[in-house]
Amino acid sequence: MGLDMYLSGKRYLRSYDNQDAEKINEINEALGLGKLSGDIGDDIRAIAVKEVTVEAAYWRKANAIHKWFVDVCQDGVDECQETYVSREQLKQLLDTCRAVLADNSKAETLLPPQSGFFFGGTDIDEWYLGDITFTVDRLQYLLDSEELKDFDFYYQSSW
Repeated sequence: MGLDMYLSGKRYLRSYDNQDAEKINEINEALGLGKLSGDIGDDIRAIAVKEVTVEAAYWRKANAIHKWFVDVCQDGVDECQETYVSREQLKQLLDTCRAVLADNSKAETLLPPQSGFFFGGTDIDEWYLGDITFTVDRLQYLLDSEELKDFDFYYQSSW
């Protein structure tokens, strides 16, 4: 038990888009689901994969990051719901984490830890700073990645 946190990247695939149709067929082939030909398919087993989801980031008991997502993206409602996170919000979190790393004395104000049942420690220590460093590295990669430019991001927690 504990606070598990997931940032997923999702991309909707359109069978009428040539590039997406190629991706659908690649995925279908890997899964043994048949090849599409237009919208109907030339194989009775053809099933159009409509969405690709990737695990963009995973945190465990990074309660300050969780609090940020709840406060900023979920309007303060923490019900383990999946919530859309815009790229602007990810950039905001990235900037906040960078500010905390640049001056640890700002952590309590900018990105305060949150207590909770199995949420982990609330000290601003090496574990806290490790979570912040990971978040900076991961968000920078996600925002810069050409491969993920067409993905939408969603946050969800489990505790």
